[in-house]
Amino acid sequence: MELEPLYQIKVTCSHCQNEFSTSRVRPSFKRASRTDTDFCSYYQKENPDYYVVRICPSCGFASTENSLERLNDRQKLKFQEAIGSRFSQRDYGGKRDWDTALETYKLALICAQTIGEKDRIIASLLHHIAWLYRYQSNREQEKRFMEFALEAYIRVFENEGVGGNDARLMYLIGELHRRVENYNDAVKWFARVINDKKIMDAAMIRASREQWALLREEMLNGGHELPEEMQS
Repeated sequence: MELEPLYQIKVTCSHCQNEFSTSRVRPSFKRASRTDTDFCSYYQKENPDYYVVRICPSCGFASTENSLERLNDRQKLKFQEAIGSRFSQRDYGGKRDWDTALETYKLALICAQTIGEKDRIIASLLHHIAWLYRYQSNREQEKRFMEFALEAYIRVFENEGVGGNDARLMYLIGELHRRVENYNDAVKWFARVINDKKIMDAAMIRASREQWALLREEMLNGGHELPEEMQS
């Protein structure tokens, strides 16, 4: 008998402490058929990204496994006033299609913004929403959410300081700048990854070099003036 791609896990709600079930994709089904340069993955069967958000069916609080485990009283009050009081009970625990996935991410985003969740969580939610629109070839909304994600990732970089694993974040900021056509900003961020002697992340240095070359080509083809760093 062939395994089903989905299985259920139990989760405790950070807001009301209710225990509920939500679906996940089995690890053996998580092989991506391809991945974009900003880490957006494509799957032949169930897309694990559709199941990242967990929504409590009794109060409507939406979170991910990286969200806060428990809300404080002030956060509970804010959530209840803004979202909980209007939530009509619904179970998101089963199979999800694209529309349901988008709904869960947007609810998680509103919850995160309402309770003042970390920028890293908010940036990731915004970026995932951009990917969902990319799957549908909705370039306008994809670009809109990439721009929001970019602002949030830059806040993460500025507020959390430069850690040893920040090469990935710097690369991602450069790549999102390239994708929304902020070419000069993209050049600066890729250059930081390539030239910073403290960065030891070989994969991100290589990725930054590859995107730098692609960016140079895009700028030349689009008739953009190359910045000084690119002229040699």
